[in-house]
Amino acid sequence: MLKIGKGAFAPPFLVMDVIASANRVAARIAPGRVVRMEVGQPGTGAPAGARAAVAAALQSGDPLGYTEAFGRPSLRARIAAHYQDWYHLALPAARIAVTMGASGAFPLAFLAAFDPGDHVALASPYYPPYVNILTALGLIPVILECGIETGFQPSLAMLQKLDPQPAGVIIASPANPTGSMMAPADLAAIAQYCHASGIRLISDEIYHGLTYGKPIASAAQFSPSAIVINSFSKYFSMTGWRVGWMILPEDLARPAECLAQNFFISAPHISQIAAEAAFDCAAELDANKARYAQARALLLAGLPQAGLPHLSPADGAFYLYADITDRGEPSDQFTARMLNEIHIAASPGLDFDKSRGRQFVRFSYCAPLPDIERAIDLLRTWR
Repeated sequence: MLKIGKGAFAPPFLVMDVIASANRVAARIAPGRVVRMEVGQPGTGAPAGARAAVAAALQSGDPLGYTEAFGRPSLRARIAAHYQDWYHLALPAARIAVTMGASGAFPLAFLAAFDPGDHVALASPYYPPYVNILTALGLIPVILECGIETGFQPSLAMLQKLDPQPAGVIIASPANPTGSMMAPADLAAIAQYCHASGIRLISDEIYHGLTYGKPIASAAQFSPSAIVINSFSKYFSMTGWRVGWMILPEDLARPAECLAQNFFISAPHISQIAAEAAFDCAAELDANKARYAQARALLLAGLPQAGLPHLSPADGAFYLYADITDRGEPSDQFTARMLNEIHIAASPGLDFDKSRGRQFVRFSYCAPLPDIERAIDLLRTWR
């Protein structure tokens, strides 16, 4: 646990430590020899249209100064059009906030929606910064342990049993680390229950666009009080540009805007230009998704042949969550040995589930297809 200042605490985000370890191994052996399956980062980079828009902006003489705290009006309008295109949902641009990635959206959402000491429920396994940010802000995470029997997603019945009732609920569909998704009917039931019960729903939809055959829905379709968080990092392949967005309910728009003004001033102007242009790059982005689908199929077939048959549903995103109980060692030792012996980097489940994570490993499959094929070959002969 790392102490910050005099009162706030934040544990490490272990995936970042795995990245550092993989970098050290790569420096020791040879560039390109480590198969990078530890982090959810598309290897393709920003689409060509986004890069062209940036080049034009840099040559235009525009000083690219601060934007409004909630972003360029044209980008907010384009995000609103995206919701009409994808979800047939009419949203006013005034409810849309452009943020410093999804990571910048979470503290704004939590601070605007909750008071210190509030309880916020979420499913385990989960994306670690949910809990780490909640805890640092003086909020109390309420962990709902979910397994394969519920598709690693929370159910309405789980929420109804909570006593006391939480102030908020975080859901993620598709989810990190499992790739599991909530059926639209189940999402609607939870969203409507939270709205009727005065529970603030926060829906992490960062992996929308990366689904493999299952229907997708947004919480904003079912609840006017839900907060929706999304990003240009995953489907749009723009991790390092640090730009995301929120859909805010009317009552939280101004409070969140005031927080954004003080915390961030604005998301990077040049990144916002790239993000707006990325909406017009669907053909390239869908080609990226097709490669993820190929990698997913290779792993779903290859990991069981390598002695890892117990896998998460993998409905979306670009992760497989593998149960390694049969391998007889905890996930941190398993992943360290795998990195050092066969040079495959993956993330131990301890990052995502404190009570059961020693039994699981997360494999990311957004690496190039030849790397995925090499990883399967290596795993088949490694014990």
